[in-house]
Amino acid sequence: MRVLVLGGSWFLGRALVEAALAAHLDVTTFRRGQSGEGASGVKLIRGDRTNAADMAQLAGEGPWDLVLDTTGYVPREALAVARALEPAAARYVFISTVSVYEGWPTEPLTDDSQVLDCPSDAGPDYGYDGDPGPSTYGFGKAGCERAILETFGAERTTILRPGVILGPREYVGRLPWWLRRFERGGQVLCPGDPGRSIQPIDVRDVAQFAFAAPAGVFNVTAPGTDTFGSFLGACAEVTKSSAEPVWVDEDYLIDQGLKQWTELPLWRTYAGAWDVDASRARANGLITRPLRDTVMDTWNWMHEGELVEHERAGELGITPEREAAVLRAWIDRRSNR
Repeated sequence: MRVLVLGGSWFLGRALVEAALAAHLDVTTFRRGQSGEGASGVKLIRGDRTNAADMAQLAGEGPWDLVLDTTGYVPREALAVARALEPAAARYVFISTVSVYEGWPTEPLTDDSQVLDCPSDAGPDYGYDGDPGPSTYGFGKAGCERAILETFGAERTTILRPGVILGPREYVGRLPWWLRRFERGGQVLCPGDPGRSIQPIDVRDVAQFAFAAPAGVFNVTAPGTDTFGSFLGACAEVTKSSAEPVWVDEDYLIDQGLKQWTELPLWRTYAGAWDVDASRARANGLITRPLRDTVMDTWNWMHEGELVEHERAGELGITPEREAAVLRAWIDRRSNR
């Protein structure tokens, strides 16, 4: 089986390549080659997906049984890529996002929830950024989905809509931030209710499902059996931390102006943020590992010298000074009641 991965060096792209190699598939990656190291044993074709000549040359390297696209964000670019590869590929798997839904993150979601309306030839600035949603990112991904479906047809297209993806080689740094915070010790500001259900999924489980999934549209999340408390407990356990978790009410944190999702990674109060139904994917082969295993494997990866630098990681995390100030005020408030 011949597989083409658009991307292949960062996080999910790398996990897709490694899953394909483990299955002894013939793997080609197409990327600019400006970031990250690719896996060994893979044919690399360098090029730019926005360059028509590069795409024509890539199509000439086919045919492929399967194309896996992790790099589509701009609809008109996705449309050009799909049109270039359609004669040379049997099936197309597009990695989208739950951000394509109109109701994200305020409403519970199913695979059939209403999707944002975006033309298949839209540019990078289509849509708008709302608070808490939608986003130009979500509009763009919705338009990319439409572009690929228009070109390959529903029978040859698989759309995967993951929620939060964690695991080894995570460049955004959400899980690594919490692991480093517990490693540092002291009092740790933990947001909201420790019993809140969360649904992050391991990058390797997404990759495995990308090969197993039939044609169709699938939300790809964990079942929601983990909680924020069990997640942070796993962070404390694997780091052998003596840190003291201090759980602080969400309303207080909001009043203090703490930024959800960034200052305290993975903390989000909206009802739909962790209420995404992925039962269709599970019925079609999605298997998710325990979140603790993801935490442990990420911690081990962080100590193997393979850390990746990415600008988005700098956006995350409350400063030690601000954390200490919020905790002091919270503890004083509680003691004076």
